[in-house]
Amino acid sequence: MKREPLPPDCWHYPLPDGFTALAGKTDADNDQLSLKTARPNDHWFHLSGQPGSHVILQHPDNAPPSRDILRAAAAIAAWHSKARHASKTTIHYTQAKHVTKPRGAKPGTVQIQHAKTLKVAPALPTQQPDP
Repeated sequence: MKREPLPPDCWHYPLPDGFTALAGKTDADNDQLSLKTARPNDHWFHLSGQPGSHVILQHPDNAPPSRDILRAAAAIAAWHSKARHASKTTIHYTQAKHVTKPRGAKPGTVQIQHAKTLKVAPALPTQQPDP
C-alpha cells in the first residue's frame, strides 16, 4: 500500500490579486513544495548561491503574476534565507515546470532552467513599501 506524502510544512503569505506565496521550512519541505506541491505554471523562487527556503507563488486560477507580485514573492525568498539582513539580494525564479532534482542529490537541492533574476530587499508582505 503506497502512502501519500504529507504536505510540506511551510509559511503561507497571502498576496494581492488572489496570489499566495508558500515558503518551505526545511530541506525536505523545500523538496516537497518544489517538486510535488507546485503546479507546472506556478513560479519558483530561491536566493542565488546561498541556502534559503524555496518559495512557490500560486494563484487559484493560474493567473500570470504582475511584476509587483513577482517582486513580493522574491522578497519573501530573500527574507527566508541566509541573506535576510542584506540590503539587496539576487533571487532566481522560474516556472515550477523548469525545476528538477538531480539523481541522488541531497534534500533541498534542485536544478533550474529558464531562470530570470530579480534584485530585491528581503521583506515579508507586511513590510513591503507602498508603490
